[in-house]
Amino acid sequence: MVGLLAQITLSNSIFLMDFFLNNYSFIINFIEVIAAITGIFCYKKFSNTPVKYFIYFLIYVAIIEMIGAYPTYVENFEYLSEVKELLIGTKIEKNYWFYTIFWIIGSAVFYSFYFCQFLESDISIKVLKYFTSIFVLSSIVYILFYWNSFFVSSFYFVNIFSASIILLSVVLYFVEVLKTQKILTFYKSINFYIAAVLLIFFLIKTPLLFYDVYFSRSDMDYLRLNATISILCIAFMYVTFSLALIWCKPQNN
Repeated sequence: MVGLLAQITLSNSIFLMDFFLNNYSFIINFIEVIAAITGIFCYKKFSNTPVKYFIYFLIYVAIIEMIGAYPTYVENFEYLSEVKELLIGTKIEKNYWFYTIFWIIGSAVFYSFYFCQFLESDISIKVLKYFTSIFVLSSIVYILFYWNSFFVSSFYFVNIFSASIILLSVVLYFVEVLKTQKILTFYKSINFYIAAVLLIFFLIKTPLLFYDVYFSRSDMDYLRLNATISILCIAFMYVTFSLALIWCKPQNN
């Protein structure tokens, strides 16, 4: 009986992970669009605070995710077969280049800019701007140096450096909260929830980049696990963002 229950549980888990894997782009797009719509509804509440930039970013993310999924569209929709033929053999057949520019580099630059709006220490702001500038310049040089690979694969260097910039932004924010009167009302600030979720998200996701090199893309067990972890992490992040926008009240910078 125990063995049968374990087998049923395993079967259900594999079914769920296959569902995540086969519908990855749609699920991610749906989650991010919901967060963007929530931000639009809450915009008036935060329109006089820097949080409005975060709402802009949520809308930006939803748009680039929908655009960036173009390989999935041309693969799955028959009426886009002519577009598929046009893309075959071109540098933009895959979407690695798109996500590297607009998500990996773009998100790091945004979060650096966003948390600078709330940091009060000049040293922290200068440190964050300095490392962000190095990140952008080194990413450009790295892409130019490996130009052909830019269109067919993601760059671990850029991915990890991007995550490091975001984590640095979060850490500097938390350090400042601990050293000032903000610690007394941290739970009321939307920035606390944004920073906490980003910290959890990147602590989970970044190590997966290191493991990625040890697995083949034909390894279905790895693909299922990777897709499941990614979707759960992204869902947790954007659901928390949405709830924070609804629950938190505007605060002065």
